[in-house]
Amino acid sequence: MEGGNDSVEVRASGNGGGDGNGGGDAVRLEGVSKRFGDFTAVDDIDLSIPKGEFFSLLGPSGCGKTTTLRMLAGFEVPTEGRILLEGEPVEDVPPYKRNVNMVFQSYALFGHLDVENNVAFGLKRQKVAKDEIHRRVGEALELVSLSSRAKARPSELSGGQRQRVALARALVNRPAVLLLDEPLGALDLKLRKQMQVELKQIQREVGITFVYVTHDQEEALSMSDRIAVMSDGRVAQCGAPEEVYEHPAEEFVAGFIGISNLLEGVVEDAGDDGKVRIATGDRIPAPIPDDCSRGDTVQLSVRPEKIAIDDEVEEGMVRLEGTIEDRVYLGVSTQITVGLGGGARLVALEQATYRASADDRWEPGMTVALGWHPENCLVLR
Repeated sequence: MEGGNDSVEVRASGNGGGDGNGGGDAVRLEGVSKRFGDFTAVDDIDLSIPKGEFFSLLGPSGCGKTTTLRMLAGFEVPTEGRILLEGEPVEDVPPYKRNVNMVFQSYALFGHLDVENNVAFGLKRQKVAKDEIHRRVGEALELVSLSSRAKARPSELSGGQRQRVALARALVNRPAVLLLDEPLGALDLKLRKQMQVELKQIQREVGITFVYVTHDQEEALSMSDRIAVMSDGRVAQCGAPEEVYEHPAEEFVAGFIGISNLLEGVVEDAGDDGKVRIATGDRIPAPIPDDCSRGDTVQLSVRPEKIAIDDEVEEGMVRLEGTIEDRVYLGVSTQITVGLGGGARLVALEQATYRASADDRWEPGMTVALGWHPENCLVLR
């Protein structure tokens, strides 16, 4: 639902919560693809989302995450594959008969209705008894801390409060799955951080499965139980935040999730104690994946926060020397870019400590040593 149709509620009419999936999944996608003419927006993806999980679809614009969400909602029909909600196939089930609700970035509130009636809108359309509506709306507003603003109009609320109203309106219908399409994108940074914490707390309290679409890596890492990183319509990697960040499965994931240094090199020795020769001529020890052989071109990935600088480089670490090219003060850390020669460079982060505030000892042109433990370096094809 886009544009002027954002106000349409997605609501179940009792599609059921059978155990046909055999594993308690709220959502399951099997070989799902979506093509628009010659363009493939979603390419043969398989996903299983257990009941009660906070699951994020993360990726850049155009990667297929919103199209996937819209297929779950019923706004798009898959070209191929099956979609199961609570174990039941729903490819041919219209949106209003699916046991899901959707929260949009635009809030899609009715300006002529107060908060209470915005939240009650879907229940009234279902002809729920007045006493039941009053009770459930009260519970929903209390859940999002808006009981005191029940009679206010959307125009009288802040952006964060309007987002809470949209969330309450979706939750009051008690969906099996709540779909959220970049819901915090219109908020300023401070409010977005606050709402991230509140959304996660609400999700834990109500126990509903959340499927959350975002392009914000930090947002996905901080909120999710699991993340599916998408690229060009496919799932590049799916796992817990720690797994996706610490052990990216491919170069795209390493570069998209946070900051990652990527050094191109050639495998010289394979195996657990393998070595890769990089452009500087240094032979870097790193565990070599089983699908790599001597002579293969690979990428070495090491996170900036894993890199020690000068006197913090310990015995047993990989050690390289280079020249500082740039220094950026970030408040909680200082980001240092070091040229290694041969076109190779590394970014390191020095965390702020009790010893100093803005550390000005790192200046462009200085020669420094960098180091990291071999196990903190990944080899990617």
